[in-house]
Amino acid sequence: MSWLTENDTGVVLTIKATPRAQTNEVAGADADWLRVRLQAPPVDGQANAALVRWLAGRLGVPARAVEIVGGAGARVKRVRVRGIGAREVRTRLFPPAP
Repeated sequence: MSWLTENDTGVVLTIKATPRAQTNEVAGADADWLRVRLQAPPVDGQANAALVRWLAGRLGVPARAVEIVGGAGARVKRVRVRGIGAREVRTRLFPPAP
């Protein structure tokens, strides 16, 4: 299984989120998931909302294009992002070194 799957409307990412981190950042990628650290605590949906906002900003899409479609109450989440392709997601999350 790959952490990034492309479909006809965009992509679906499998994300392993770590709340209460010092910064919001990509911590790497494994075969199964993208590791993301978030500053927000996992209380009352704060970490989920922070993930949607951060991912939208990082990918350059509106927040309404990002939706958690699975795992809202778990660390491993499935997130759908409409209007972007897999290649662009990889480039924006892991920009090439100068």
